[in-house]
Amino acid sequence: MTTPPGWYPEPGQTGNGPALERWWDGTEWTEYTRTAPPPAPAFGAGAPGHPQYPGHPGAFPAAPRKPRGGLIAIAVIAAVVVAGAVVGGVVALGKGGGGSADSARPAPSLTAPGQGPEDRGPDGGGPPDVPKSEPGFALDAVDGVSLPVPDGWTGDTSRYGLAELTVGEYACPGDPSSTCLRGGVFSMPAASVKLKSTTAEAAAKEDISGNAEGAYGGKIYGDITSHTQLLSQKVAVAGEQGYLVRWKVVTERGDDGYVQSLVFPSPSDPDRLVLVRYGFDINPKAPGLAVMDEITKGIKASGSGGGTGV
Repeated sequence: MTTPPGWYPEPGQTGNGPALERWWDGTEWTEYTRTAPPPAPAFGAGAPGHPQYPGHPGAFPAAPRKPRGGLIAIAVIAAVVVAGAVVGGVVALGKGGGGSADSARPAPSLTAPGQGPEDRGPDGGGPPDVPKSEPGFALDAVDGVSLPVPDGWTGDTSRYGLAELTVGEYACPGDPSSTCLRGGVFSMPAASVKLKSTTAEAAAKEDISGNAEGAYGGKIYGDITSHTQLLSQKVAVAGEQGYLVRWKVVTERGDDGYVQSLVFPSPSDPDRLVLVRYGFDINPKAPGLAVMDEITKGIKASGSGGGTGV
């Protein structure tokens, strides 16, 4: 049985410090960790709150491994989908790289001692603490937020535990054999795209050019010939003080577009910045800026009710 994505106890952790959890993406360990929450109520008599692991090695590297190549370097609009992978002028969600920490950590097991069927969720489909998206929202379990899914859009949690919203597939202008999107919104930790800024405002301003190039540059749309900044302002998101920057970009071929970089502290970890990248075509068939604002306003902490955005 394949272990589903989720937060699991840090393999091999020793010492008296706070218990840690590490994100398992369904295939391998990522670099994301958090302080473990209090144990959840047990499912079944005597069941522990979290899965356990057999055969822990005695030691692990102290520093987390570097992100896999293209782990969450997710672009927005013009995401080129080929054989189910995001490729092309956007960025592939590929696997590559991987540090020695991966080989040292065993995969989480759902059949370890004390984790029989009675220790899983009520439907028997995984450990009880694996997060689920609620209706009308796409869950970013890594950052502890949920993004609202507008009418007509597809919203989902990616295999990396991140939120993604998409709408309007069509043949890409620079490669008709590939598929582009009229609108896309993707969340991720700001650190995953190697932003150096440590504040929401600085990070949003740092990211917007890379967001624009990833969404509308490269062979799909050609060069971005010009851009106009439409917004650069503070915004309340999921109860946190964030910042957004919005550009209108002009491309060499195909539709022009709107791109937005939104950054705010994670409600589950104030020391981690969350990045949400938006990209909308400027086209009668594409969503308008009102939908962009609607999504921003509806972002909420996971499990909370109602957004607190603009």
